[in-house]
Amino acid sequence: MTERILASEHVGQFFLTTPRGRDRIEFTEYGAGEAWVVLVPPLLVPRRFQDRLAHVLASAGLHVVVPDLLGHGRSDRPADPLAYSVTGFAEQVVALLDHLGARQAVIGGTGLGANIALETAVVADERVSGLLLDGPVLDDGLVTEIGTLGSVMHLARFAPLGVRVARWLSRPVPARLAPGPLGVGLDLLDHRPAPLAAMTHGVLFGRLAPSLAERQAIAAPALVIARPGDLFRRASDAEALAEQLPTAALERMSTPWRRVRAPEQLDMAVARFVLDAARPKGIRRSRRRGGA
Repeated sequence: MTERILASEHVGQFFLTTPRGRDRIEFTEYGAGEAWVVLVPPLLVPRRFQDRLAHVLASAGLHVVVPDLLGHGRSDRPADPLAYSVTGFAEQVVALLDHLGARQAVIGGTGLGANIALETAVVADERVSGLLLDGPVLDDGLVTEIGTLGSVMHLARFAPLGVRVARWLSRPVPARLAPGPLGVGLDLLDHRPAPLAAMTHGVLFGRLAPSLAERQAIAAPALVIARPGDLFRRASDAEALAEQLPTAALERMSTPWRRVRAPEQLDMAVARFVLDAARPKGIRRSRRRGGA
């Protein structure tokens, strides 16, 4: 597959109404196939992180949607910890499907985005036709993730000037004009202290993933991607999850940066899985793979 694949793009929005208020969520649609895919970026990271994979899947005939969940990118950023949790983010994914009129979708995510995908399969299993889980954060990655989010929360709450300076430094270069990872990095710096503190607070004080019993009860087929050498997305977590899910396949990347250096083999494996899972009956047998 080529590095950049042409696919139609459309920016949309919807409004989420909760007892706390009414919030706007923005998303990008890629392609126009009948089978739906929702890709969730890692926590704190804007939706353009998933731009490349979204183009790959759209070019395969899939209808791909990538949201900025609350607190991210161009969506609303409430300064209320109650607006944020992994479970709350999963409910936003379901609300997005409702807005799109999509009965089912393959739900994918990276890092804590993979945890959100798992949580979506728990809160609305009938809406999930498959799971694409890239580097989930479970037992082994938990300490690093909590330490990182705790440091971010401390900075945003007790040293907000640092967050404001980082945001100010990102402003001279418009993120939408910056290429690939640079644009993602600039967007990542574009946080305000109060919403950032609220988001990390809400996530840390909620559960980060479904329980083991809930994971073992997920019936949707899953492709789990393991990243050796990644401190945040431990390969051991991915390998354990692939054993826990009843119908899972495991793809092991040969290096943590394989997605950047030689993505074509992994892209093909992901596209095959998503196309298969998006069909009405999907796949329902356990598989194990290695060496991607």
